[in-house]
Amino acid sequence: MLEELKKDWCWPRDERMGMGNSKMQKFSREKLEKLSPQERSRAVRVITCRETMTDANWVFANDSVADVLEDLTENNWDHVFVVNKEGVPMGRIHAVDVLKIIAKKNVERSVAWMLSVPAKQLINLPPLTVKTGTPLLKAGALMLTHDLNQIAVVNQQGVLVGVVGHNTMAKNLPKFIL
Repeated sequence: MLEELKKDWCWPRDERMGMGNSKMQKFSREKLEKLSPQERSRAVRVITCRETMTDANWVFANDSVADVLEDLTENNWDHVFVVNKEGVPMGRIHAVDVLKIIAKKNVERSVAWMLSVPAKQLINLPPLTVKTGTPLLKAGALMLTHDLNQIAVVNQQGVLVGVVGHNTMAKNLPKFIL
């Protein structure tokens, strides 16, 4: 039942999440070269997480460790966010942490325990999140400050709608610096 729901579950990026139709202004290299340093500074400060975020990897809190492991391996993910039934992030699980737990488990080669332990029990800390309207530079500063390689993006209701990571920064910010 949960598996079917998970496959159909979607948090679309639209007006229901309080998101307007504004799109990030496209800055070509030629256009940026014509801007003064002050104009470049203003332009980079208005880029928001909503405009640059990518889809987040997630599982439901009650999914089993076996489900988490399956999602991590089948999709070649290095982490997943754990969300409650409303889609609010509760935490984040790294693949390495799952492997460490499995390596420490001495259960006579049985994987039965993985089917009975819910994903929410693997959470150490609640995730750091930013809102969709948060400036991308602020999200980057939070990632650097807290030594994160990505940060969850939530809408006004706190529902996970995407993620901003180092790859997002690398894609969107260098053109303003160079």
